[in-house]
Amino acid sequence: MQLSKDTPAIITGGASGLGRATAEGFAAAGVPVAIFDINEEAGLEVAYAIGGTFHKVNILDEESVIAGFEAARAAQGQERICVHCAMASTRGKTLAYDKESGGYKKLDTDTYARGVAGVLVASFRIASHSALGMSALNPMEDGERGCITMTASVAAQDAQIGQIVYGSAKAGVNGLVLPMARDLMNIGIRVNSIMPGIFATPLMLGAPQPVLDSLAASVPFPKRLGKPEEFASLAMELARNGYFNGQCLRLDGAIRMAPR
Repeated sequence: MQLSKDTPAIITGGASGLGRATAEGFAAAGVPVAIFDINEEAGLEVAYAIGGTFHKVNILDEESVIAGFEAARAAQGQERICVHCAMASTRGKTLAYDKESGGYKKLDTDTYARGVAGVLVASFRIASHSALGMSALNPMEDGERGCITMTASVAAQDAQIGQIVYGSAKAGVNGLVLPMARDLMNIGIRVNSIMPGIFATPLMLGAPQPVLDSLAASVPFPKRLGKPEEFASLAMELARNGYFNGQCLRLDGAIRMAPR
């Protein structure tokens, strides 16, 4: 797909971190960009800076997502590109020691389900609504109508202690990729995921410097945190390169996470 004013993009989580870098990257390539995020102040700031539009969207809410897609499409046309970076998750161990009882207690199933809803279910929600809109587009080269990229994590393969919710939900995101790509193959919509490692996002950079130094040292090469613009670069290549389909790609400096 040749990136241009004729290939509008929707970027979820575009107000900060990986999503912001992705929105900025596509906009710099001349692509009209719509940002979905819950953070209205930051989202509006980014949208203004890149000449895009902002839509306050709660990825956990079906009606909010539908309204966001409708507003974005009214503003810039039907998207050809969708990059889903937003998420909401929880932490917890399968069993955790309880000092009061002197025994173990299990992670509440409802807590687990909420975390899965914010990662896996939300990914399906965004991707499927985008695919439905793309299906009505006229095909381009090779019959392509659009490209959907979801954000998984290295935790999908190397989840650490305390990441039972996040790790399994992100593994589920990877699990969506191939069957969804096959579901959509006759329509001409490609589906991929990116598994970022340790990236220098605002959330990560809030950690103490010794922690950041230790994390950077744990990366085989290069020995640093990933740059959000490197994630954006891969998301853009997945849109450009029409032969990328059904792929789950690690972007991690060759790191493999230890159990803790």
